[in-house]
Amino acid sequence: MKSVLFALCFVLFVSCGNDDNNGDLGPVTTIPEFSNILDIDFENLPNYSNQAIPSYITRDNTNGNTITDEGATLGRILFYDTNLSSDNTIACASCHKQSVAFGDDPQVSTGVNGVTGRHSMRLVNARFSDEDQFFWDERASTLEMQTTMPIQDHVEMGFSGENGDQNFANLITKLEQTDYYSELFEFAYGTDEITEAKIQNALAQFIRSIQSFDSKYDVGRAQANNDGQPFQNFTDEENTGKQLFLAPPQFDNQGSRIGGGLGCAGCHQAPEFSIDPNSLNNGVIGTADNSGTDFTITRSPSLRDVVKADGTANGPFMHTGTNTNFNLLLNHYNDITIGANNNLDVRLRPGGNGQQLNLTQDERDAVFAFVKTLAGSDVYTNEKWSNPFIQ
Repeated sequence: MKSVLFALCFVLFVSCGNDDNNGDLGPVTTIPEFSNILDIDFENLPNYSNQAIPSYITRDNTNGNTITDEGATLGRILFYDTNLSSDNTIACASCHKQSVAFGDDPQVSTGVNGVTGRHSMRLVNARFSDEDQFFWDERASTLEMQTTMPIQDHVEMGFSGENGDQNFANLITKLEQTDYYSELFEFAYGTDEITEAKIQNALAQFIRSIQSFDSKYDVGRAQANNDGQPFQNFTDEENTGKQLFLAPPQFDNQGSRIGGGLGCAGCHQAPEFSIDPNSLNNGVIGTADNSGTDFTITRSPSLRDVVKADGTANGPFMHTGTNTNFNLLLNHYNDITIGANNNLDVRLRPGGNGQQLNLTQDERDAVFAFVKTLAGSDVYTNEKWSNPFIQ
């Protein structure tokens, strides 16, 4: 167990932000001892601020909240702390588990007052996207805003200020009275004042630090001039799957595919495999509890680590969590029904018709082989993204 070293003075150059701006120069700060609570070496913090990012990765939604080691460390503690829920049972990490790429394995997640209405979205590589709105329906305009909305949800973490719940001000009072937070906020920000903006910035820094670029795909992409080239380290099937993923399909006037690829990259943009900000609904309009329809879903997590390298799914797919394996997901895109869905993405209704991809089994196998190459390994085990509390 690493010891926590204290009585150490730090000059903090933080960009976590405060209520008025996104960063300032923190004063000299002394860290008290929490070695009985936190398995963190504050003298040698993990590298969150200067992680290696491949040169071909260019999309980024950081928007000024620059990652610092101190801010992300505070964010990690907040992310795993059940004190952020009204009954001390639920943390952010309860529904976003490291073992499944920071998503959840059940169809829906359990909060302090019931179950969530949608499947928990994976958070891995959340930073690397042009899309800067969050949740399946994009109701949060930034990742920072997203981080505290579950805390203020009656079902999820219970500080809603409604239905008999306490409100967010009560949570701040609770954190002020928790032994370690005043000193940790001073460590990250240079002042022990706890505000919602500081909580948001720290949580967002930690989440944006969770990255996965050690996949078979990344090895091949680093050796190629572009995504379209065959990758030297890929099997023939994986290269075929890559081309099917990247190439647009050719349709007849009835919306039936007669050639080309599958067009996946039209919405899931390589090499980040993030969602195109202009994407509309993907045709999944059900709800997790089968109670009705939902046409508002227009976002998706990155397809990196959607499955592990062995093909094991990191939880069920889509906001409904009803598709439990990749073949069922392909079944959906193979035969799109428009129905009353006026929000269906234009790329899924060629010529005004729902697309029919007419997938062969070989094509299904090839595209699945390619998607498995997008899985890394470090994200599932790296200690800097793990629970810092001593069990």
